Amino acid sequence: MTDFMRDEPSAPAVVDRGTFQAELDALRVREKAHTREGDAIAAARRRLPMVAIDSSIPLIGSSGAVTLLDSFEGRRMLIVYYFMWSTGKPAPEQCEGCTWVTSQVRELSYIHSRDVTFAVFCQGPYDESARYRDFMGWEMPWYSAQDSLKTLLVGRRAGMMHIVCYLRQGSSVFETYWTTIRGVEAMDNSYRLLDLTVYGRQETWENSPTGWPKQGIVDTLRADGRPRAQWSRLKAGYSDELGTGGH
Repeated sequence: MTDFMRDEPSAPAVVDRGTFQAELDALRVREKAHTREGDAIAAARRRLPMVAIDSSIPLIGSSGAVTLLDSFEGRRMLIVYYFMWSTGKPAPEQCEGCTWVTSQVRELSYIHSRDVTFAVFCQGPYDESARYRDFMGWEMPWYSAQDSLKTLLVGRRAGMMHIVCYLRQGSSVFETYWTTIRGVEAMDNSYRLLDLTVYGRQETWENSPTGWPKQGIVDTLRADGRPRAQWSRLKAGYSDELGTGGH
């Protein structure tokens, strides 16, 4: 047996095509039920009541001071990701989870066509976090909400990843939904694709057969001391200097 074969992880049983299709057909029934339940939950989400938010809450953007209302960019709805931030820390020490989900958000024209703006509200200062945005090559609107977090996230703990949805009616703003922790996977497509593969996300919490490859979630998001998504930016020549005195 070659070294490559000895290093191969366990794998599913090999069966004939008919047996495989029968097992897949049985799973498909559960997949369709899961999809229908997701549709029902989304329908309930659309029927939630909403709460008024001060539309003049201050933010800092690329042009200086703006308001929450300004961040809608004239559209009716706003989706905000609240990016965790370690003030004064260099790029390698910034949040791997926030870097992972934000790196998944690229083309925004489709949600713009549905009258929705997507923006990041960083929980740290504008200057150094905007440098991180540029280092990562992200193009979505970026604001600092550092001084307004207690108002924006009232009743919730700042310093955690959040998605919050807002509705604008004229100059009035309302909060319609929020989620955190695994709820922010709504921004991600990598996990959804990995979930289709035989080894899944390869994380320790997953219910997988004995012998399946697994590692801790931080290990899946970081490599050689950095969030994984940073390495491609460094190879492309981007500078990770955030004005904090360290690379």
